[in-house]
Amino acid sequence: MTDGHRNAGFERLFGDDRLTFGLGFPLGAGRTETPDPEREMALAARAESLGVDALWARDVPLYWPRFGDAGGAFDPWTLLSHAAAHTDDVALGTASVVLPLRHPIHVAKQAASLDRLSGGRLVLGVATGDRDPEYAAFGVDRGARGARFREAVATMRALWRGEFPERDGAWGSLDGELDLLPKPTTDTVPLLPTGHARQELAWLGEHGDGWLFYHLPEETLDAYLDDWQRVAGGKPYAMVVRTELADDPGAEPEPVHQGYRAGADWFVDYFRRLDSVGVDHVLVSVSGEDSEAGLERLTERVIDRI
Repeated sequence: MTDGHRNAGFERLFGDDRLTFGLGFPLGAGRTETPDPEREMALAARAESLGVDALWARDVPLYWPRFGDAGGAFDPWTLLSHAAAHTDDVALGTASVVLPLRHPIHVAKQAASLDRLSGGRLVLGVATGDRDPEYAAFGVDRGARGARFREAVATMRALWRGEFPERDGAWGSLDGELDLLPKPTTDTVPLLPTGHARQELAWLGEHGDGWLFYHLPEETLDAYLDDWQRVAGGKPYAMVVRTELADDPGAEPEPVHQGYRAGADWFVDYFRRLDSVGVDHVLVSVSGEDSEAGLERLTERVIDRI
């Protein structure tokens, strides 16, 4: 893999040795509602001004109440395009596009368009999805999602890197008479497979430009990082860490879904440990009823001290 994936967004997140921080949409709403777009953009701009390195949008095509999470409601391409117009240089990430539910030509064009319109700020997390009813809704065989994922990655790379490609797949065929425009700002949009995406780790290391994973206990994380570096040869590792700040800065950690509730002092030490063992980027969260105040607390008490 060449360095042709290193666009402005990738460089913002992984261009030096520092641990970088990102936030996921929705920034100021609950898990099952449609956020106020003006409020979301105001918080996005505020996050950028405070030094947050990335804003991540999830891909949840349909709301499933049993899952209990609407994923921010808005389509990720529309939301990130809107965010690009309200920010200047923060990286824009998908966490993550569900490739088996989308046509790879559409994804390739949407991603290249957003990358160009944002000045190269897109980092494309890609996944196979985890909401079973969506596969039936789209007429997709759930059992084939791993193969569809691999095929989509290969097709998108061919469309970004070449001109008038020739390819065949379950999605259709290209016979060399059609090309994709626009091309991205770099040779290819950087791809971060999310979780295992129904693939062997060696495949992820070869075909991904980094790896986006869920929260892991530190003792488990060490083994995952060792395995990743063995197959990926220095490619970056990003992970989710839910951060619920306790009022007491010295409070010890309590496990919550995908992270911890703890005092600021503990989080500072924790993120320093993650940095030292090879984590490159963390997707954190803002807790509290006042999102702007929570964002300021997180940056001032934790991120600025790393």
